[in-house]
Amino acid sequence: MKTGTYLYNAKKHLLDLIVDRDYREIIADKQANVLKAPVICLLVSDISRFAFGNDSLKLVWAAEDAGIVSQNISLFCASAGLATRPRAFMDQQKLREVLDLKDTQHLMLNNPVSYKSK
Repeated sequence: MKTGTYLYNAKKHLLDLIVDRDYREIIADKQANVLKAPVICLLVSDISRFAFGNDSLKLVWAAEDAGIVSQNISLFCASAGLATRPRAFMDQQKLREVLDLKDTQHLMLNNPVSYKSK
């Protein structure tokens, strides 16, 4: 968001500020219309959290999980009168750097969320 980059804390059901800076431009990359969205949900999977399997299999599971979460974001937005669409395009290298992601953390998808245009 404009106010910073947050991590969803599932146990507390709240957003924890992780970086006091707006990185939506790096997520939008060359698609300037994405910057109109006040919120972009960035889906990152940490494959080290899977208890077994090789990295290739873990990445398949990560992609499946990201797809499920992205679909839930889309369903919520549809029910709340908001607009979104899943995107895989983003500047992954810059995002990895600014978010200080570990090697096991993979950028999967992003969903810009905004009000529907009239």
